[in-house]
Amino acid sequence: MIPSNELITLRDWLRYAVSRFGETQLAFGHGSTEAYDEAAYLLLHALHLPLDRLEPFLDARLTENERERVGVLFSRRIDERIPAAYLTHEAWLGDFRFYVDERVIIPRSYIAEFLPGTLEPFVGPADGIATALDMCTGSGCLAILLAHAYERADIDAVDISSDALAVAQRNVSDYGLAARINLIRSDLFENVPNKSYDLIICNPPYVDLRAMEELPAEYRHEPELALASGDDGLDAVRVLLKEAPRFLNHGACLVVEVGHQRAAVESAFPRLPLTWLAAAQKDDGVFVVTREELVAGR
Repeated sequence: MIPSNELITLRDWLRYAVSRFGETQLAFGHGSTEAYDEAAYLLLHALHLPLDRLEPFLDARLTENERERVGVLFSRRIDERIPAAYLTHEAWLGDFRFYVDERVIIPRSYIAEFLPGTLEPFVGPADGIATALDMCTGSGCLAILLAHAYERADIDAVDISSDALAVAQRNVSDYGLAARINLIRSDLFENVPNKSYDLIICNPPYVDLRAMEELPAEYRHEPELALASGDDGLDAVRVLLKEAPRFLNHGACLVVEVGHQRAAVESAFPRLPLTWLAAAQKDDGVFVVTREELVAGR
């Protein structure tokens, strides 16, 4: 039970939440990496305050209705272990906000950092990209980032889940990109049109069986279909590497995120000259491979 009558100011609630989040050993990683950041985000969101301006409001007193609203939010985060993004129905990648609910995995892809500048040595200038594919699009977040990074490109966004595509459609509409982003229901390349792309990106399921069994409760609120990928976590990656060449133009490349699976990928595909990209917080979770390298490495 949250002692809401004893918590008067925003500062009181922030301190309480950080203490309780730590005491109950909540798991983070869905936008926030620590208790303080997540508590501050939930407070500011619940009170309809700017998400980047906490300090001016710390000593403000909450009304009874505000205390009730914040209390319910914190109780659900603590007792039900629901990730913050599902409680607020929003997630962020950089400056881009997306609607999310439990039909989709919460956006947190490192690929977002590489669009478009880091990929230019592999695919050329942004204005040269005419077609791109976002495989396993989920909420549609990366497809939307593709559309902003490559303003001349038509984008296909693929997912096996019709529920996920419904969320993606909402986000695509919110950004006014329905004319440029085509949503396709397909099990990987199974129903993708017979066409080729200048760039294919994918943040596929890559969690192995053992890791799935050990996931914190927060991650179990996400669709298993978007996380699990066979005993070693590479079922989807195998299909991607096998099928991608016939969907890539000459000189085009495939970009794939595999989390902590670099060693497993390199062991499974020793002949492929994969280039691993360095993100701000992780330097071995995303690889790039060209069409020609894929063909030669078979």
